[in-house]
Amino acid sequence: MKSPILLSLLVLSFATHAFDLQGHRGARGLAPENTMAAFDKAMAVGVTTLELDVGLTADGMVVISHDAHLAHDMARDAAGAWLGTQAPLIHRKTFAELQSYDIGRAKDGSTTARNFPGQRASDGELLPTLTALFERVQAAGADQMRFNIETKLNPAKPNETASPEEFVNATLAVIEKAGMAGRVSIQSFDWRTLKLVQQQAPSIPTVYLTIKTRNTDNAADPAWTGGLRLADYPSVAHMVKAAGGAVWAPNFGALDEAAVKSAQALGLKVIPWTVNEPADMQRLIGWKVDGIISDYPDRLRSAMQSAGMPVPEMIGAQRR
Repeated sequence: MKSPILLSLLVLSFATHAFDLQGHRGARGLAPENTMAAFDKAMAVGVTTLELDVGLTADGMVVISHDAHLAHDMARDAAGAWLGTQAPLIHRKTFAELQSYDIGRAKDGSTTARNFPGQRASDGELLPTLTALFERVQAAGADQMRFNIETKLNPAKPNETASPEEFVNATLAVIEKAGMAGRVSIQSFDWRTLKLVQQQAPSIPTVYLTIKTRNTDNAADPAWTGGLRLADYPSVAHMVKAAGGAVWAPNFGALDEAAVKSAQALGLKVIPWTVNEPADMQRLIGWKVDGIISDYPDRLRSAMQSAGMPVPEMIGAQRR
């Protein structure tokens, strides 16, 4: 147990360090990803920000989905049959057509089911729109809730999604109509969309996602960085800063404390993804990262409390 004096000092030290507790795809470890059930669960746990992904349907609706296709291990047709590997492209279907699929549970034995054994099924969940999520959060009275919206497109597969211009125009239109410009950030691995957001809505923070693993490094590929070349900059953080980013969001396995400090010295916030183990959360909190994206916001909340940090309000959203 921490002494009252030490606890007071910890709380004081974090008072000027607002920490962003982000529920990844709502709360993927607890409920089916990117569904209203997952967003409700995240609000009930108590998060600062709902992290989510968006795509564009054939008729221009901004829907919440991580993949260009419907997830084959999460989607069933009207007859209850799993879609298999031939799941339809979201951009090739109208919103009405996509509403015939149930995305409320993981298929038994699938990768998703194995990776998230505590994920509670919610049969009857349909592909939600970004507009519907904004309305859901407002109806729940979560007036301080923020949204970190990822544009999902791949420069190597331009025919699978809308173009960057279409993506940004449609997403910004929904945000503006809902009056949510002051409560959103937009993130992407494909930095072309972030440049467009900065041009069209400079008040909206842009979050530069990077992944560096043994086989993947989007920051080293100009196709993903909007033409910027990593070799021209001292570090990824310097390139993000030069691109106009407000936040650098790296995979946490590629991050060390020196990189965090260097990026913050440039004026960037550092919010790593996707951190699910308490020991990793505690280490990153100790490095004073600006937030964490997690499939398990409940675990992250506990880690914050153990560190003496204030936590967001719990919101008891009403289920339909």
